[in-house]
Amino acid sequence: MVDTDRQQFAADFLIAVDQFNQRALSLGFDGIDKYYWYHTIDLPHGLVTPGLYDFRRTVPAFQFPQDMRGATVLDVGSATGFFAFEFERRGARVVSVELPSLQALDRFPGQSPEQAIGKIGQMIAPRNVAGLDGYVKPYTAEELYFYLLKGPFEFCQGLLGSKVERCYASVYDLSPALLGVSGFDCVFLGDILLHTLNPLQALAAVAPLCRKTLILSQVMPVVAGGKPAMLYVGGDEPASDEVSWWWPNQPCLVQLLKKLGFRDVVEVGTNSGRLRPSGFAFERPILHAVR
Repeated sequence: MVDTDRQQFAADFLIAVDQFNQRALSLGFDGIDKYYWYHTIDLPHGLVTPGLYDFRRTVPAFQFPQDMRGATVLDVGSATGFFAFEFERRGARVVSVELPSLQALDRFPGQSPEQAIGKIGQMIAPRNVAGLDGYVKPYTAEELYFYLLKGPFEFCQGLLGSKVERCYASVYDLSPALLGVSGFDCVFLGDILLHTLNPLQALAAVAPLCRKTLILSQVMPVVAGGKPAMLYVGGDEPASDEVSWWWPNQPCLVQLLKKLGFRDVVEVGTNSGRLRPSGFAFERPILHAVR
């Protein structure tokens, strides 16, 4: 995508944001213009959230069962809730997990909570995209948490009449006692492990909660020789990373999942698209790990 295309992509995104905000205001929803939307979600009344990620067309690649009635699903790192609501639409009972606060973000030793939270703004609106001045507003950490995670999810949940249960916890703290269930038929992990300083610890916390299938999709770098490896991407400057440090490659994840008790781990498809507003193209393998 050339620079002119990127600028048009960003401009189209801002138009979508404005249209959504105006439509929401006309329906009596005040203050929605303060929200940030991680996911694009179709809502009643002709509302379509202007999400940074639009997974609507790529859902078939994940190979979720069409009929999930009677199944239980754990959606870890649920953000706005696109996948949680999709599982529920297919009939599942869903628990959606998200951080209890932005202070609970993992951060590199020596980094302050303020540095980690400041990076969130860079992730919302990349600095290399012109025309987005003012999109990231000077909120406190508590306000940003509400407008980025809690508020958008609850807004969608209310309009959809959803019964998805929201659990606010770190991935490291997940347990049957905390969640109130012994396990789930399906556990879904999107871009979660790459935002943890201890991805094996996170994976090990989630694995025992899965009775049947764990579905994982994230960046998986290609490493020369195809050996299991974990690529460090955090750089050497405290302010340089985007709350991301470790990218396990696919052979690494396959072996870790098998060692954690999954019998078969296979790639079933690819999750691809363009991140809004930057136009950055992404392509992420989708793994199914089966007990």
